[in-house]
Amino acid sequence: MTEKDGTSGTPGHPGVTTARHGDLFDADCPTRLLLDRVGSKWTVMIVLLLADGEELRFGALRRRMPGVSQKMLTHTLRQLEDDGLARRRVEPTSPPAVHYSLTVLGDTLVGPLRELKRWAEANMGAIDALRTSRSGSVPE
Repeated sequence: MTEKDGTSGTPGHPGVTTARHGDLFDADCPTRLLLDRVGSKWTVMIVLLLADGEELRFGALRRRMPGVSQKMLTHTLRQLEDDGLARRRVEPTSPPAVHYSLTVLGDTLVGPLRELKRWAEANMGAIDALRTSRSGSVPE
């Protein structure tokens, strides 16, 4: 690694990736794991539900995410917390009231995910039609 530019000769080098930018095309780069997490449907839904800046309780998130299990919601929220994208606030009541919100870093993910959602919703019909028309054909 050179001190001048802070880069390494090895793309995606873990020592550089965390301090600088990753390299998605390096098989060992943690960027791939991050994209797996932020690209999951549950992560996208949670981030977009929390995007308005209000805190939401676990139960409110679950009600607004049809099909998510309690286990998957808990797992995804923990990953978002571990990645510094969401924060958890617990009120000391009985039972405890747990609230979730986005961090400043999590807010930076809202724009790209809104655009991805918009693209997916706008193009789902065309993609579904193509899949249906090819269902009887042999894959290329």
